[in-house]
Amino acid sequence: MQPPVPSPVAANSGEKGLKGIIAGGITGGLEILITYPTEFVKTQLQLDEKGELKKFNGIADCVTKTVKNKGFFGLYRGLSVLLLGSIPKSAARFGAFEFYSTKMRGDDGELTMTKRFFSGMLAGMTEAVVAVTPMETIKVRFISDQRSAKPKYKGLFHGIGQIFKSEGIGGIYKGLPATVVKQGSNQAIRFFVLFSLKDLYTGKDRTKSVPKVLVGIFGAIAGAASVFGNNPIDVVKTRMQSLDAAKYKNSVDCALKIIRHEGPMAFYKGTVPRLGRVCLDVAITFMIYDSIMDLFNLVWK
Repeated sequence: MQPPVPSPVAANSGEKGLKGIIAGGITGGLEILITYPTEFVKTQLQLDEKGELKKFNGIADCVTKTVKNKGFFGLYRGLSVLLLGSIPKSAARFGAFEFYSTKMRGDDGELTMTKRFFSGMLAGMTEAVVAVTPMETIKVRFISDQRSAKPKYKGLFHGIGQIFKSEGIGGIYKGLPATVVKQGSNQAIRFFVLFSLKDLYTGKDRTKSVPKVLVGIFGAIAGAASVFGNNPIDVVKTRMQSLDAAKYKNSVDCALKIIRHEGPMAFYKGTVPRLGRVCLDVAITFMIYDSIMDLFNLVWK
């Protein structure tokens, strides 16, 4: 009896997924080296509360105080965590998107706008479980620890060891529901907007390429759309992953307490630095990824 022959779609989706994983991993490492300081400032502002607990009066004040107290490289506190996490995160995101989008294409090879949206959403949910939640939790804990009078984490591995010792593996999966929702909506919006703009430019002509500079502009627009679309979720996620997360029962309780004590505009804390970081991040990411995939498609038949 002959073994079953894998379908062309299954084989193609697997190959596209592998290309996406490798290209995504390379992309993630390069991108985070460029954009990390804006992520640091965004997180600090989101952790800032009103009244006596308030430490910063905006972006410039946060940067100035951090550099004054910790030196320039204080803006890179937690970078090792994000750098190590960005590679698998980006690999999971792009690998999953290539896999799901190939699976969802029709017989004519077209991917409808709805399927494009859901491919992005599934890619975001995949990266949330595989890499983003543990990476973001550790990163927020490190930045939050730096805010305390007596930091207790001596370094990356010491900090991770302390989290595992006191909370187990669940300690690095704080805020998982909020992160899954955030990443799912993030990537659904980004991939949908980016590829819709690409289609608009090419008129869906597959033989027509989009200049890399224009890919970057489209990426920046996609990034901005995702920021305005889900910043409230990002604020809740950050609070649920901080060292003070114990005062919230769950993500819903966190959201309700933010509204009650800080008002609805608190959900848009950190929007400006996040907007700057995300637009730059997504623009750079898609430009790098597009270039790597072009190379792969040329040499990897």
